[in-house]
Amino acid sequence: MKLYPLSVLCCVSTVVVAGICFAAQAAGNTATFHQVADVVLPGPSGRFDYAARDPRSGLLWLNQMGADRLLVFDPQTRRVVGIVHDLSTPTGITLAPQRRLAFVSNAGGLFARVAGHGSVAVVDLDTRKILARLPAGHFPDGSAWVPGSGRLFVSDELGGSETVIGGMPLRAEKTIALGGEAGMSAYDPIDDQVLVNVQTRDQIVAIDPKTLRIVGRTTLPAACRHNHGLLVDAADRLAFVACDGNARLLVLSLPQLRPVQAPLALGKDPDVLTLDSAHRRLIVAGEGGVAAVFNIVDRHLQPLWRGFVGRDAHVVVADPTGRLYFPLANLHARPALRIVEFQP
Repeated sequence: MKLYPLSVLCCVSTVVVAGICFAAQAAGNTATFHQVADVVLPGPSGRFDYAARDPRSGLLWLNQMGADRLLVFDPQTRRVVGIVHDLSTPTGITLAPQRRLAFVSNAGGLFARVAGHGSVAVVDLDTRKILARLPAGHFPDGSAWVPGSGRLFVSDELGGSETVIGGMPLRAEKTIALGGEAGMSAYDPIDDQVLVNVQTRDQIVAIDPKTLRIVGRTTLPAACRHNHGLLVDAADRLAFVACDGNARLLVLSLPQLRPVQAPLALGKDPDVLTLDSAHRRLIVAGEGGVAAVFNIVDRHLQPLWRGFVGRDAHVVVADPTGRLYFPLANLHARPALRIVEFQP
């Protein structure tokens, strides 16, 4: 399905293409939106969750949550080159490229969530074999890898805690109570601390990855409700927080976690954030299908584009070319990967 560049629509706010409405940013936006391709993916239609890119191979790892498996996608050939089976409602994924490992959170079914039988599958990045399954609470979701200590910090959303996985061999080392529902986790390598959204308290907790103790707790401004998404931009000493309760984005300084600019508007139910480091852009995907793209300039965000990408396009991953990849649960009754690029 072909989408037209938004540059030809500078005098209007929306365009309908093949029955889908693509909304442009306000007047003055000179960015163009190009759909590069829609690649049909194998399996039944169903929800995707988090995705990640292996910097060594360039392959994309896509959690096909609704099919209980993970797809490995090659952007060069635009083909699925591997499938990791035997997963159970895979949610978060974090890669440890130096260790050639992928960590996949498995929420499991209703019984597993009630009983606290969630797990993390440890997968070899090269062979794509599951090496271990480690306990991770009631609903393991996003996670953060700390290379120095060799530890993974997993947000147990329903359990209101952080599960720490580490050691040799890897094992569940500790459960850290957060005092509220856990959102996304992120690692700040400069200050060597793990940040975790406590979304039911609108707080961010800081954890020392060596002592495994909470060393800070920051209450976010009232402009943020239910802080779920979180991403650390270590180069600019910034943390980005997506508040899905009121569709706002906070830009916070590190390590103080103080706002550096007014909250920014997002699409409905913002979820996954990704950084296009090569072009200094932040991309936020939302459950409502609207993505927002920002330029990072002098430690501030400047809106570049905001519009409808696809139904349920709440997951996004970027590659060094600036192309963005949005897994879609159902495109003409098939799962698909929508590939787009933005040109200023």
